[in-house]
Amino acid sequence: MTAPVRAFVGVGANLGDAPATVRAALQALRRLPGTQCVAVSSLYRSAPVEASGPDFINAVVELRTQLPPLELLRALQSVEQAFGRLRSARNAPRTLDLDLLLYGEQVMHSDTLTLPHPRLHLRAFVLRPLAELDPALPLPGLGAIGPWLQRASDQAIERLTGAPTIPPP
Repeated sequence: MTAPVRAFVGVGANLGDAPATVRAALQALRRLPGTQCVAVSSLYRSAPVEASGPDFINAVVELRTQLPPLELLRALQSVEQAFGRLRSARNAPRTLDLDLLLYGEQVMHSDTLTLPHPRLHLRAFVLRPLAELDPALPLPGLGAIGPWLQRASDQAIERLTGAPTIPPP
């Protein structure tokens, strides 16, 4: 394992009891090896982007992890599968969606993983919770989060009350 790295993961769901699924997924992330949950954003409701279906419930979690990026991605995909995630079509409704948004300051482009997440700077449902956790967060290769958040200000997103807390060990 390596020295801990600050990573951010987007959590979303729009099938079943999405708020309960997001909260349960946060507990599952807490159990990842070599990983500590540092902070969790509020829950947000947003319409699906480039798709149909129920509204999504979204959040972002800040991790400190010793897992390398590809190993963390595999761990996230295992959690998705445990929650019944099917990858039937791009932008299809989901029981759970976990996206590795940022991994330290790493910029990476491979067939398996792109960092930062290739659309994070275009989506209010990612930018708002990220900015809630760190309003001065730099997006590697993209610059400060503030201008990107301003560009996405026309996207409908609703902050829900009762932000999740980091579950106890």
